[in-house]
Amino acid sequence: MTSRSTTVLVGVAWLLAGLAIPVANAQQVSGPLKVVQLTGLVGVKDKAKGTLDVENGQLHFVHGKTSSDVNASSIQDVVTGADSQRAVGGTIGIMSMAAPYGGGRVLSLFRTKIDTLTVQYRDADGGLHGAIFTMPVGTAETIKKELVAQGAHTTPPGELTPVATSSTSPNKEQK
Repeated sequence: MTSRSTTVLVGVAWLLAGLAIPVANAQQVSGPLKVVQLTGLVGVKDKAKGTLDVENGQLHFVHGKTSSDVNASSIQDVVTGADSQRAVGGTIGIMSMAAPYGGGRVLSLFRTKIDTLTVQYRDADGGLHGAIFTMPVGTAETIKKELVAQGAHTTPPGELTPVATSSTSPNKEQK
């Protein structure tokens, strides 16, 4: 009888563990995605919260009444990454540092995971720009795939752009 109850308990534990583990990679982006534009878009202030969407060959960012569009064909590189940010920030995070014996510093250890999306693009005049976005985990790679499908360019992982080399070696002495 104990082996049957043990089997049932193990089965229930596996079921609960399966429900508790989030499936971040399977997250689909449907419609506009809530993001933070850290810097880079013309006409949009830094650290602006808004929505990001890829449609009709455009990367479309909307913040309040301000919107900014980047043509996918003008995007030269799209890079995704994973990062983290403080879970407790703002005024509460700063005030907690005043706790005695460094107790407030413990709050800085709590971090939440985010994805980053960096886009390098050229404007209508040929000027080079870059924009950095943060978004929920598992969504940056989907946005990148949508941009590439609509005409954006990207560098494969591990491949570096060639660096111009000088005709003279810095170790050789010139006469």
